[in-house]
Amino acid sequence: MAKPTLLLIGDHFIQPGLMRSKLGDLADRFDIVEASTPFPLEPFRAIAEVREASGSEEQMIDALRGASLCIAHHAPLTARVLAHTPELRLFIVCRGGPVNVNVPAATAHGVAVAYTPARNAAATAEHTVALLLSALRGIPAADAALREGTWKGDYTYASAGFELETATAGLIGYGAIGRRVARILRGFGATVLAYDPFATIEPSEEVEQVSFHALLERSMIISLHARETAESRGILGREEIARLPKGAVLVNCARGSLMDYDAVTDALRSGHLFAAAADVFPTEPLPPGSPLLNCPNFVMTPHIAGGTREAAEKAAAIAAAELRLFLEGKPLRYCANPEVLEAAN
Repeated sequence: MAKPTLLLIGDHFIQPGLMRSKLGDLADRFDIVEASTPFPLEPFRAIAEVREASGSEEQMIDALRGASLCIAHHAPLTARVLAHTPELRLFIVCRGGPVNVNVPAATAHGVAVAYTPARNAAATAEHTVALLLSALRGIPAADAALREGTWKGDYTYASAGFELETATAGLIGYGAIGRRVARILRGFGATVLAYDPFATIEPSEEVEQVSFHALLERSMIISLHARETAESRGILGREEIARLPKGAVLVNCARGSLMDYDAVTDALRSGHLFAAAADVFPTEPLPPGSPLLNCPNFVMTPHIAGGTREAAEKAAAIAAAELRLFLEGKPLRYCANPEVLEAAN
């Protein structure tokens, strides 16, 4: 009997060879086809109706020919791709959510969609705190000045940052990443507040669950960790930033749509905010001429918070575990459309 075909389509970060290595004994059960997209050497982009994708519909249609199973990273699964791949039954995305998949179209075609949440939680939490410290202490500006031949050691009381040890930090969103950020900040001695109507916080976590307005009014540090939803888009706008204490610091390593960057720019220029930092933006890549490029006390990185070797390893391992559950006829742990599996059973 012919073996089913499994497509492993990775990229320069989560390579198809890494995906294969995590399959273990499962690898012998398939005819495996390997392919790659150009991410991250080329930034992801919108492809047809899906976001944050890499490669092309044409590549996917060709690579998926005859495949019933697929493990991917940023490769797009669009309505057009699905229309050309009638044998496909399972599509696993090595990401925190299937944003590069048209989930309703997959459901209509009977394709189960799985994903790999929290695979980069540690990486993103560490990057969040790294950006926070960089912004608080003006590290990028000091480094740049030294490289240009200027000894910029002229800090004053007014220009100096504050310490985490006595600061109050407010986390908007308290999932896998937010919890890790809280643990790191508590290690510095910070008081940590959290706003997340869906989270349960145990007393042992030493994090105070508060209302959104209380979090804004009490926090000198605000860090965003919410998922992008209709309710969370624009959650930190001009009005909310104005409610923050003067001299507060913002960090966003979640999604660019959560924060009003024009309002952040104005608050930094007016001095209402002491500093801000971001790894994500409403438009990516950041367009030339963006006001953020010349904004004072603003630290930026190009959506790299989740980019560690361990994150790639975890994603591939979780994907392999989901594939094993599927083959054993068991419920998937992380399925975006479980009704597909229920209908099949």
